[in-house]
Amino acid sequence: MIAVAIVAIVAAVAYPSYAGYVQRSRIAEATGVLATTRVRLEQYYQDNRNYGSSAAACGVTMPGGDYFTYGCNWGPGATSQGFLLTASGKAAAGMAGYAFTVDHNNAQKTTAFVGADSLPASCWLKRAGDTC
Repeated sequence: MIAVAIVAIVAAVAYPSYAGYVQRSRIAEATGVLATTRVRLEQYYQDNRNYGSSAAACGVTMPGGDYFTYGCNWGPGATSQGFLLTASGKAAAGMAGYAFTVDHNNAQKTTAFVGADSLPASCWLKRAGDTC
């Protein structure tokens, strides 16, 4: 019985840490895809002198993701000379409440993050309690 009690206590302490680690690993998908897509849009701009952005899309195909959905639209100024990429967590994947953005100026923002103190943050947060 003592051994079972010890295992239960260790499990109760370890599980929240493990769950936080899993979420941090899923956040890496969003930040990686946003960074890669931003580079692809810069390459598109070099070829076309605009980002191909509209109110609902951009000049490159948006990738799919296991934990996040991605979108692109006009950035500040509402013209094809800017863009705003977004990554929003999928509720079915346990990432509801997480959202990140990057624009044509490489301004990275966290707009939603479970456990964050003040939002939006002017960087991509990776864990609760982080600051920019």
